[in-house]
This record gives sequence, structure tokens and C-alpha cells, in this order.
Amino acid sequence: MIKKIKIFFISLLIIIPIYKIGLAEPVHNLPNIDIGKIAYEKYCAECHGYKLQGTAHGSNLSDNNFLQKLGKNPDKLYQEIVSTMPPGKIGNIEKKDYSNITNYILNFSDIKEEDNQDWVSFNDPSTIDQPEERQSLFKNKVLENFNNISDKDINYPKKNDWTSWRRTPLGHGYSPLKQINKENVKKLRLAWSLTMNDGSNQGTPLISQGIMILTHPGNMVQALNAENGKLIWEYRYTYPKDSMVLGGATKNIAIYQDKIFMATYDAALIALDIRTGKLLWKTIKANYKDGYTHSSGPIIANGTVISGINGCERYIEDGCFITGHDPSSGKEIWRTSTVALSGDINSASWGDTPDIFKAGSDTWVAGSYDPILNIFYIGTSQAKPWVAASRGMSPNEKALYTNSTLAMDPKTGKILWYFQHIPGETIDMEVGFERILANIGDKKIVLTVGKDGILWKLDREKGKFIDLKETINQNIYKTVDRKKGKVIYRDDILLSKIDTPFSACPGIYGGHNWQAASYDPENNLIVIPLHQLCADMVGRYIEQKEGGGGYGADSKSYKMDNIDGKVGKLVSINVENMNQIWEYKQDAMFLTGALTTAGGLTFIGDLERKFMAFNTKTGELLWHSVLGSALHGFPVSYATNGKQYIAVQTGMGVFRALTSSISPEIYQPEGGNAIYVFELQN
Repeated sequence: MIKKIKIFFISLLIIIPIYKIGLAEPVHNLPNIDIGKIAYEKYCAECHGYKLQGTAHGSNLSDNNFLQKLGKNPDKLYQEIVSTMPPGKIGNIEKKDYSNITNYILNFSDIKEEDNQDWVSFNDPSTIDQPEERQSLFKNKVLENFNNISDKDINYPKKNDWTSWRRTPLGHGYSPLKQINKENVKKLRLAWSLTMNDGSNQGTPLISQGIMILTHPGNMVQALNAENGKLIWEYRYTYPKDSMVLGGATKNIAIYQDKIFMATYDAALIALDIRTGKLLWKTIKANYKDGYTHSSGPIIANGTVISGINGCERYIEDGCFITGHDPSSGKEIWRTSTVALSGDINSASWGDTPDIFKAGSDTWVAGSYDPILNIFYIGTSQAKPWVAASRGMSPNEKALYTNSTLAMDPKTGKILWYFQHIPGETIDMEVGFERILANIGDKKIVLTVGKDGILWKLDREKGKFIDLKETINQNIYKTVDRKKGKVIYRDDILLSKIDTPFSACPGIYGGHNWQAASYDPENNLIVIPLHQLCADMVGRYIEQKEGGGGYGADSKSYKMDNIDGKVGKLVSINVENMNQIWEYKQDAMFLTGALTTAGGLTFIGDLERKFMAFNTKTGELLWHSVLGSALHGFPVSYATNGKQYIAVQTGMGVFRALTSSISPEIYQPEGGNAIYVFELQN
């Protein structure tokens, strides 16, 4: 039998009893609303949002679905919350804080007593983890003797540099450096480290000419000497407190010419002077108060700054989109909708759904670019609400261009072709992650992996399906047609109704997730991090009204059956024939992207604070080092003054709401955000 582990997240704070907590009167009669606000922001806002609107990691505390689940026994629910929440900090909150938090929540809502469904709600991504302001007497310096970044530096970087999210716009996550290799990797030692801001530390350092550009949670950017970590300048963007989502993840920035480009929490795009860190321009892409935000950054494609957007689960007239901007001025050049609106040839794929209710199709990670074909590629996420019945649709309605690979002209934003991986997706099984552009002989292909763990192989010139490979056990599809490239859900998923639960393996966290795969072009191998998790899900009724919407589902996650507790999985696939070469399984989840190098190594980090190096060809573990906190983000490799370095970040932020419940046996320190840089012993 599958062991189901309830993922209460911080959302269980929603069900604190409203009567007595060792007090002489009902807590909702007490006056400590302001104190409750402080306590709520400290313990709850990371997963529930500053406005109680909920996120993918915690329920909406102010809508009718929440009110209906409070249950008839507040004292019992209170004891449950005290014994389980918050994740990773059980016993660290005083009863008076629970009382004051309850007061604050009750200030937003009238309570109705109804049966508790024992589900965790998902609504919209507005998680906040605002770092406190820190005072410093450090004065910014000017970066001297630094050359502008050219198109060649982006598309074909010098082997010492890492100038784009996955080093090049091809998305490989591969370094041609080989000073550190299979024979000497055991001699790695720490060269330097630097404490970073609290929050979801999912960033990617960029390196050029011996200078590292480092992005912190909190929309902070630093220029560092990549050899020793000494600070040159830093810039802190001022953003509204309630615009930060999911712990403040910023997966990547871009550099080009004399500028650094960052997509901000409040739905703006900014440019900094790469030599001084001073703000040069700011362009607002959308109104963050409508839910729009960024969790990843731009890619430079043929001189255009291209970026997507998040927060598209709300019923807003603007919908979801991708934009191209002029790097010199920030002026928007083009805007392309990622849903087929009225007038689009594929508008009917949404049935009779009005444009304003065509929600979803976010872009959670940056795209890729082929400078030879001059085509930009990006993946879109699922339609929202997650369950088709919740959006008043059927899974048989494709809802284009959700869950698709889009190929676009970087100068005009025109969609040249699309391939939809899961039409009518209905269980949060998105295929919106990295796009890897590889050449196999004379074939130009694009590779991607979704939450279902299916590795897709497409022709990147025309978008024609070539092949697929299942990399993890799944029970969500009754048919996976490898010849035609089509998947069909189980019947109970296809026919699922509102308030009717169903199971899914893998679940809403994958399978695969934002932890990007890496492609070794020398050996035609792709190395993919995976989570062996399942989930139960139930769709809820979501009223179709302007400004409404959301994820519209409740879910609980648990480990897959018959895995002997080994939640973390790493697989290597030969992308020429799509055969699996090796796999490695362990108890701890892999929480970073993968990095492959010409030294024959694959680097990756996990929940148990281990940074590891594997033999890329065989999967043999060759080296590891235990760091201060769980690893996160995207490891990189670079060289300066003749020495190769490997860099990785720690500090997972909001993701611990999942990991502390799935793997309570693994110690997960609070905080610990840092960057660690390794070198070979002399």
C-alpha cells in the first residue's frame, strides 16, 4: 500500500480554533490584530501570501473554499496544527502567537462551520519572504577594464565564461572546462563562500572576464571578483512587499552590451549598468496588483531581451504573454499572447470560453535560442484552474497554447510553430521547463522534460515529433504512443468532476520540476533530476468572474510505492537512441539543476546538504561535500587566471513546505542561504 504523507504546508494555520486556546474568551474577540499581522507575516506569509490569497504551497485563507473546510471541531483542528506546523519549525511558535494569528485571519473572514475535507488548497502564487533591510557602510566601486558583452559572447562564450542561464542560449548547462575531471575531482576544496539573502535561492551566477554577477532573493544583484568573492558593487531593487512570490525565486538574469537585465517581482523589467550597478531604465510589463510577477528572467536572442511572465492564473483581460524589449531603452518591441484568443486560428481549442477566462500558460523558466536558425524556444505551463472541470472545460478541449513548446521569431514575436505535449491538461502536469537545443548528426532537435517525467524529442526547425522516453514510473496515462507522440489520460482523470478526488503518479511536484537537466554534447547524454512523488487531487468550483480564478484545486503529496524511500532519482539518457544509460536513486530529493562538464563530470546538489560529482558516462558517485544547508539553484563552472571553479548555491526557502513533510527524517536547517565556490587543491 502506498504510504500517504499529508502535506499540510503552512496552510494548516488556516484551521486554528476560533474558540478557546487556554483563554477565558473566544480568541476572535481579542484585540491583537496588529500583533497577529506581525506573527502571520513571520510564520505564514511565505506560503499563504501577505494578502492571505494563497499560493501553490499554501491555501487561500480568504475565499469560500477555505471557509467551508474549517470543520466543526476547532479544538481538534488546533491540536493538529500545533503538532504539525509550520513545516520544519514544529514547537517553535508560542500559543499566544497562534492566538494572534487566528485573530488576524478572522479579521478577514466570517467563519462557517462545515466538514473539514483534510485537503490543502492551492490558489495563486503570492508567497512572500521579504528579507529585512540591512545597513552596510560598504561603498560601491566601479568595475574597471570590463569589455561590453557582444552577441558572440552570448551565443558562443569563451570557455572560461558562463554568460547565459544555462551558459549558452542552447540551454545545455554544460561547461567545456576539464581541468577538474574524473581523476582529480576528489581533490576539490572550498575556495570561497558568501552569505546570501534569505528566500528561495534558485538563481544562476553569470561569469565573464573574471567577474561574477550574482542574484540574491529580494531582487538584489552583486558584482563580485569571481576568484575570491570580493564585492565590487551591489544593487537592491525596491519592490512592493506583496509582489514577491514563492520565497523570491529569480532563476536567472541576462547580460548584454554594457547592461544587466532583471525581471522583477512587481512585473517590471530593469537594466543596470554592468560597471557601476546603477539603474539605467525600468519598464513595467504588467500590473503586479493583478497577480503578475516573475520567477525567472530574460534571454538575449538576436539583440532582443525576451522574457515571459507569471501570475496568469487570475481572470484578467491581459492574459498571459511573452514580450521582447529593446536593450538600449527598455521599449517593448512586441507582445505575444501564450493563449489562443479570439481571432487566433486556434481560439476554438478553448471551447466557448471567453477570452478573459482563458487563464494559465505561464512561463516559469527562461527560454532558449538557436542563433543559426534565429529561433527562440520556450515552454508554457498548463491551463488554469488546474482541473478542467474547475475551468468549465473538458480535457478533450486542447486549450492552446498551454503545455506547449513555442518556436518564435525573436524580432517580431511571431509563433513559427508549436507542439502541445499534453492537450487539455487537467492535473497540474505541466511541460513548461527547460528547452535543450542539441544537434545529433545533421538533425537539429529540441529536448524537454515535464512533470510526468516524459523526455520529448522534437525537430526544432519545424516542430515535428521524433521520439519520447518515459523516465519515471507513472499511472496517469492509459496510453503513451511513442510512434505518434500522443498521451491519453486514464478514464477517471478524463471524466473527473468538481469535488471528486483522484490520484496521480507522479504528482504536482513531479517527476521533473524546475531543477533543469544538463546535456553533454560530447557523449549525447542528458542527465535529468527527478522526484519520485505522487499526489491526490480534487478540483474545486471556481466562479468565473473578472479578477477571480486561481489554481482551484486541493492536493496532498506522498512518496511513490515500491521505491524503498528513495525519493531522489537521477537518470542519464542517450538522446540519439533514447535508451537509458544509468540511474542513481537516494532518499534525499535532488534540489538543484544538473551541471555537466568536459571533465566527464555531472554535478548536482540535494536536500541532505550534499554537493555531489558523478561520472557522467557511468553514474558512479566520485565525490561529495556536505554544505551548510540544502542545495538549490543552478550550479555553474568557470575559470579565471588559469583555474577552474565550480559554484553552487544553498537555501531553498518555500520548497521546504514540501520537503519537511516528505522527508522528516532528514535534518533541514532554517536559512543557510549562501554561494559556495570550489577549486582543486594546489
